[in-house]
This record gives sequence, structure tokens and C-alpha cells, in this order.
Amino acid sequence: MSNIPACPQCTLENTYPDGDNYVCADCGYEWPMAGAAATADESDAVVKDANGNVLSDGDAVVLIKDLKVKGSSITLKQGTKVKSIRLVGGDHEVDCKMDAGNFMLKACFLKKV
Repeated sequence: MSNIPACPQCTLENTYPDGDNYVCADCGYEWPMAGAAATADESDAVVKDANGNVLSDGDAVVLIKDLKVKGSSITLKQGTKVKSIRLVGGDHEVDCKMDAGNFMLKACFLKKV
């Protein structure tokens, strides 16, 4: 099996090397091969909740404070339980689905159940 990473933009695995870049055949996104090694190191980073517990994919968490959704009138209420989270790189480490929609949240506003 090859070590070609999935596309960081659309997350599909239909990618191929082209010179010094990887190219996604589905969305056309190109990124340098040297940058792919750096993103692999980010995925090894440990993500901790507000209490210092280590989070992993599939965990259930609870919001510890009300969060206003930017650009919307929606407020995510304290105590809302979120099941089956997914960890991603970046400033907002947690990707999740709730009744109000899909959200990217910071781990510092979550508590592991």
C-alpha cells in the first residue's frame, strides 16, 4: 500500500504525486510533498479537554459553557452532550455533529464523559 496521504481539503484518498506536489483527482487541490510530513506530525499531537483528559476519536463530550455560533443566532448550550467526536488539526481541534448542525469546537470548552 502506498504512503500517499488523503487530500487535506476534501479528505478523499484519490490523490497522486506530481513532481514536488500531491494532487487530488477529485477536487483538484495541490499541496507540497514536504508539507505532508508536517501534517502527519500534527495528527500525533495530544488533544486534551478542559480537565486535562486525553481525547480520542469517537469519544463523547459535554460542553462546559454556552457557545455562541459566529455568524448565526444559534447558541450551543452548556451541558449539551456530543457523541462520536472526530479530532482534526488546527485551532479548532474537534469536529462533531449536533442537532443544530456540524461544528468545529475547541477542546478547552469540552469535558470528556
